[in-house]
Amino acid sequence: MYLRLHFVVEGQTEETFANTVLRDHFAHQSIATAAHCVTTRRRRGATYRGGLATYQHARNDIRRWAEEDGNADARFTTMFDLYKLPGDFPDHAVAARSSDPYRRVEILETALRNDIGDRRFIPYIQLHEFEALLFADPQRLEAQFPDRQSAIRRLIATTDHFDSPELVNDGPTTAPSKRIIEMLPEYEGRKASAGPITARQIGLPTLQSKCRHFREWLERLVAPL
Repeated sequence: MYLRLHFVVEGQTEETFANTVLRDHFAHQSIATAAHCVTTRRRRGATYRGGLATYQHARNDIRRWAEEDGNADARFTTMFDLYKLPGDFPDHAVAARSSDPYRRVEILETALRNDIGDRRFIPYIQLHEFEALLFADPQRLEAQFPDRQSAIRRLIATTDHFDSPELVNDGPTTAPSKRIIEMLPEYEGRKASAGPITARQIGLPTLQSKCRHFREWLERLVAPL
């Protein structure tokens, strides 16, 4: 099977993750990948990427890339955080009424797929943000922060309160990245490198076993349409 997977992602951390960890994963299946941060504006010949202030930015970028590669063997997907997802996303208000995070992303992904209107498009919204994946094995942060074992132990203890890393919630002080930064303030300035490196060290088998929505996404990307 020959496929090309195109990832439109929210920021540099996700872009690095897609261009390293996911690229290597799919390369073993002879599947080519490409990723870029969502385009936020174009001005005087310059293209600005990263951040997700409005749904329109995402919509324009996804549809533009889908038009540029109209082949049947192409797939298009996203990696956007549920945490602070812009309120103008399709069915955002409907999803917000559900107390079940998995149901919320199901509503949002269905609405997003319908709005884009391309059968090759397979949307993905990360519960609740990229750093949730790191809670699959926080001990692996030690390689990036070797002198912070006490802080890392407190992060490990956090996982005891949740059935899945994907359920580490989305409060302004309790979202996955906020919890890590509280314990490891230096992570904030190193997110784009330390995050993907730690995810690679955790490994996709562990990430998929502990994060079912993430696992189902990877499976959908290669399933027949």
